[in-house]
Formats: sequence, C-alpha cells, structure tokens
Amino acid sequence: MDAALLARAGAALMFAAVALGAFAAHGLKARLSPEMLAVFETGVRYQAYHALGLIAAAWLMERWPGRLPSAAGSCFLAGILLFSGSLYLLSLTGARKLGIVTPFGGVLFLVGWALLAASPRP
Repeated sequence: MDAALLARAGAALMFAAVALGAFAAHGLKARLSPEMLAVFETGVRYQAYHALGLIAAAWLMERWPGRLPSAAGSCFLAGILLFSGSLYLLSLTGARKLGIVTPFGGVLFLVGWALLAASPRP
C-alpha cells in the first residue's frame, strides 16, 4: 500500500468519525439506550485514533525505509473495520454475537502500533 493511499484513507476515516460522532450525539441519543450509545461512541473514538494512526503511518512510510509502516497502516485499516465496525453494528442492531469480532480489531490496533515502534529509522 502506498503512502498517499494511506493518508487519503486516514483523512476519509477521520471525516467519517466526525460525522458518525455528530450522528450519535444528535440522531441516536433518543433512539439508543445509554449503554448502546456508549458502545457506538467507543467505536467512533477508536476510529478517530486510528485514522490519525493511518496518517502517521503514511508520513513514516515516506521517511523510514522498510515495509513495517505500510503493514502498520494495513493493520489500522483492518482494525477499524473489525473493531469500530462491529461496535457500530452491535449498538445499532443489538446483535451481541458481533462482540466476538471486536477483540480481533483491538489486536490489530496493537500490532499496528508495535509495527510502527519497530520500524527502522534512517
């Protein structure tokens, strides 16, 4: 994956996180229980953190040699899909079985940060 694609994905996912956060605050507050609203907001928060992580990975890809920053970006993308996506679906549908997917996304987030930390410096 190239740096420009990761940076664009990070910006798009941050845009989506802001929009989803506003949607939760204004559109879902009356429709979801406080517990499910908190679940949705956790998904938004972690999406935002890792959208910034994507932008950081793209920046590091341009400065540090090797494949680790790109691999970190891939982990962040997959983690957002699994972690935040499962929390959005869980909160909106109430399907608790989706909660089994969430930890896999969390592990991908951890792997992504570890890959960035292990990236070789010039």
